[in-house]
Amino acid sequence: MFTKTASLRAQSTHMLDKCNFRGLLDFGRPLTEATGHPTMTSFALNPRLEGDSLFVADLPLSSVRLMKDANYPWLLLVPRKSDLVEIIDLDDGDQMQLMREIALSSSALRTVTECEKLNVGALGNQVPQLHVHVIARFRNDSAWPGPVWGVVPPADYETDHADRLIGDLRDALADAQ
Repeated sequence: MFTKTASLRAQSTHMLDKCNFRGLLDFGRPLTEATGHPTMTSFALNPRLEGDSLFVADLPLSSVRLMKDANYPWLLLVPRKSDLVEIIDLDDGDQMQLMREIALSSSALRTVTECEKLNVGALGNQVPQLHVHVIARFRNDSAWPGPVWGVVPPADYETDHADRLIGDLRDALADAQ
């Protein structure tokens, strides 16, 4: 297992080096301290997204959050800009940045969970604020091979498990820079 994880980490790190994320993660500091970029004061996280997820990190464009559903390790990326519904509502540069952040978060989630498949999508049918789901999938999960929505009720994380997972994700995101 270590060899597989080390190999995945090396592949992810090589790919993400091309994305130029070095030094851009923020784990709760004001964005101006972490990156030197101005904070986006007009951004407000949708209350449902906030209530259904836990903060992991801020990337240059997006807030990374862990869904409160222990059935599936599941990240949300929420661009910190106001009035966005679709990916095409972002300007060209931010669309490319979002794709880099999806790749970074996907690689971190795969490294941490050693999942068999990743599902990535921006649906927004229930919550209109632009957000992207990155879901780790396993052949033995309760929804395999179908979509995860509505198959089983969300399962609460035990506090220490959620904290460990968030810590591991932060480490993987930082290592990938």
